[in-house]
Amino acid sequence: QVQLVESGGGLVQPGGSLRLSCAASGSISSIGTMGWYRQAPGKQRELVAAITSGGSTDYAASVEGRFTISRDNARNTVYLQMNNLKPEDTAVYYCNVRSRPGWRPAYVNWGQGTQVTVSS
Repeated sequence: QVQLVESGGGLVQPGGSLRLSCAASGSISSIGTMGWYRQAPGKQRELVAAITSGGSTDYAASVEGRFTISRDNARNTVYLQMNNLKPEDTAVYYCNVRSRPGWRPAYVNWGQGTQVTVSS
């Protein structure tokens, strides 16, 4: 299994930027896709962005062009650079890791969550 530690949340004004980090430890060789999800009060958790071990990325339409996901495999860390933040980006952001295809037992692990608040 893999353990995740997130950092980088906080309060920022509209139009500002933040960078989230998520460091993985444990069974590093088992890691496949890494991603970020968010959950706003009263809403379901939703995918923000994901990146495969090969570097392919996927974004929610609402963040496309503003957020960038990247990963440093040497540091076992995934990042989410968030630019031009809007009040509707306010949520708890969760790091997510899935085991690579063929790994058994398969798993999906979550970080503890980090609060992002966009407000003037």
